[in-house]
Amino acid sequence: MPLTNIACRNAKPKESQYTLFDEKGLFLLVSPTGGKWWRMKYRYQGKEKRLSLGTYPETPLAEARERRDKARKLLARGIDPAEARKDEKAETQAKGDTFETVAREWFDKFKPRWSEGHAGQIMRRFELNAFPWIGACPIKEISAPELLAVARRIESRGALEMAHRLLQACGQVFKYAVATGRAERDPSGDLRGALPPTNEKHHASLTAPKDVAQLLQAVDGYTGGIVTRCALQMAALTFVRPGELRHAEWTEINFDTTEWRIPGHKMKMKTQHIVPLSRQSLAALHELHPLTSSARYVFPSERTGQRPMSENTVNAALRRLGYSKEQMTGHGFRSIASTMLNEMGWNRDAIERQLAHAERNNVRAAYNFAEFLPLRREMMQAWADYLDGLRIGTNSI
Repeated sequence: MPLTNIACRNAKPKESQYTLFDEKGLFLLVSPTGGKWWRMKYRYQGKEKRLSLGTYPETPLAEARERRDKARKLLARGIDPAEARKDEKAETQAKGDTFETVAREWFDKFKPRWSEGHAGQIMRRFELNAFPWIGACPIKEISAPELLAVARRIESRGALEMAHRLLQACGQVFKYAVATGRAERDPSGDLRGALPPTNEKHHASLTAPKDVAQLLQAVDGYTGGIVTRCALQMAALTFVRPGELRHAEWTEINFDTTEWRIPGHKMKMKTQHIVPLSRQSLAALHELHPLTSSARYVFPSERTGQRPMSENTVNAALRRLGYSKEQMTGHGFRSIASTMLNEMGWNRDAIERQLAHAERNNVRAAYNFAEFLPLRREMMQAWADYLDGLRIGTNSI
């Protein structure tokens, strides 16, 4: 006799599990703890099998019968409903593991290791150049030619370096997908040599001492605003990255110890960085202190002290001083310092540490933010004195 809704509802647990049969293989399994599960008994290729169809009352009797009938239709076509369910689940899972889904998961996992700016660049590359074309594709089905098409689309607009960078980031996502069981291989490895090599470019900067002297003199005469002039002076004296400079906060400056300690989350490699402050750096900061110390940032935005100056401010000031982007950029102050300090004979490791270049060994980098600090203090003061000499014409190399 077929089951009724009342019979299903009134079924009480017993000392051992028992079965209430409906018809056409459907039955309700009642456990000693009160759980009720729909099951279907069927035979496939001569073997008796069972199929789970849900729980009661979440799945009412009528819906359980619909699921049974659907399974019987598959059997009539020679298809095992249990295997069909597995295939459907695998297909659904594959669709869920799209390139965008895995890329965002990878990004969230590794984002804490990067600076805020670097992380933003990575995600913008994906959102603008990859997700619109392969974002919705199951990651395990993306082929090397499909990935190459994405890169060539970027190359076609003259952004070859960005195309290489995107391929590199995509390769990291595919490796992560392989490691987490969502893909079988990384197709980016098949694309080595598929794009033309990039011509290594360095940030525009000046190299001759007389040209640097003219730049320093131009900075001293800058009339566009005290904050911007001091930012240009500090860029030359400290040669930190432009993003680190404009995000400097007064709480990071210690006039007593003559240090600027940049927190790890602001640095490219996520490690705290110490900038010994020369007398000239301190003088620039003291000049600026009455003007901006009530704000959060040393070099605040013109609109609000709660935001740093624009990332274009220093470069715009250099353009105003008559330097084209091919001649000098905010990042170029780092190249000037690196070149000249090496030519002056300073310890290369101390220079690299002060430039906060990447340390290949992450453990070593975490403990060596203060490495060579006494020598770096001496070097930073000597560097500031040397720039003074260039400015007034008493120094040359």
